[in-house]
Amino acid sequence: MSLQLGLVGLPNVGKSTLFNALTNAGADVASYPFTTIDPNVGVVPVPDQRLGRLQEIIAPERLVATTLHVVDIAGLVKGASQGEGLGNQFLSHVRAVDAVAMVVRCFRNPDIAHVTAELDPLGDIETIDLELALSDLAVLERHQQKLAGLAKANPREYRAEVETVARAMEALSAGTAIRDLDLAPEQRALLAPIPLLTAMPRMFVANVGEEDLPDGGPLAAAVRERAEHEGAPAIALCAELEAELQELPQDEAQEYLASYGLDRSGLDRVIATGYELLQLITFFTTTGGKEVRAWTLRQGQTALDAAGTVHTDMARGFIRAEVVAFADLDRTGSIAHAREAGQVRLEGRDYLVTDGDVIHIRFAI
Repeated sequence: MSLQLGLVGLPNVGKSTLFNALTNAGADVASYPFTTIDPNVGVVPVPDQRLGRLQEIIAPERLVATTLHVVDIAGLVKGASQGEGLGNQFLSHVRAVDAVAMVVRCFRNPDIAHVTAELDPLGDIETIDLELALSDLAVLERHQQKLAGLAKANPREYRAEVETVARAMEALSAGTAIRDLDLAPEQRALLAPIPLLTAMPRMFVANVGEEDLPDGGPLAAAVRERAEHEGAPAIALCAELEAELQELPQDEAQEYLASYGLDRSGLDRVIATGYELLQLITFFTTTGGKEVRAWTLRQGQTALDAAGTVHTDMARGFIRAEVVAFADLDRTGSIAHAREAGQVRLEGRDYLVTDGDVIHIRFAI
């Protein structure tokens, strides 16, 4: 499952530095706008302490974490929806991701130019939000024109969609994002095929200076308050520090973090929050003690979906799934003991997978 979290923000806010720290991918970083033209894509392992415990219990030859794709999208500027700063091209990159992490500059550095004279994180957010809304309005206007022709021939069939699109356009014009619009599930389903930027779930990342750690300082506090008002998660971190941590051995990195009053890296928090934002869960598979692997599913997916995630042949020939909850396996200490205690269950294809399930899929082709 290739789910993508896009890093979005104005130029020179630290997106590429954060991307490099997340992925060690070596994206170009410079102190001038539009360093990133094409989006950089990196695969990030999702930190999960349960993997360590499964290694103790099963002692596999290989231990494989699940991953999240992170996309570093070029900086947006005022007028992006009208093509400023290659805006249309960059906005199309945003439409390709599943959720957005808005990186907001909350650090002061005279050597790195900002797009405005004064550092104003809330103003920066409003600039991006306006461009995203204007771009969505343009998309909906084109869709509305297409709908008009269809509805003319069959008004009853398209009435609900016509009304929903009109309501979405009215909301955007009034400054309300589609994600915040009170819509019935069937109305959201009508808008779902349209790639609307303001419908995407998002989080905020306040990129602060080292001197403002661990809390982030007043600028990060303003971003956090803005996020709380929206009901979105927010994280304060120092991208430069996170990049430095990647160069250190794990024990030294932990000591370095502790010296700033931090107990875990900002990168771990970004990854975990992005994973939650996308409403993902993790399940685990074992292959005869040779490998323990974590996999990603969306909440509400089934054992058959899990089988297809591992391999299409497993879904095609699905028979049943043997399932034990991680908590039960942790408590009993082995799959054999969990089986003796009646904690290993046989489930069918419609079983809803729960976060932490350890699954052995039986199939035949």
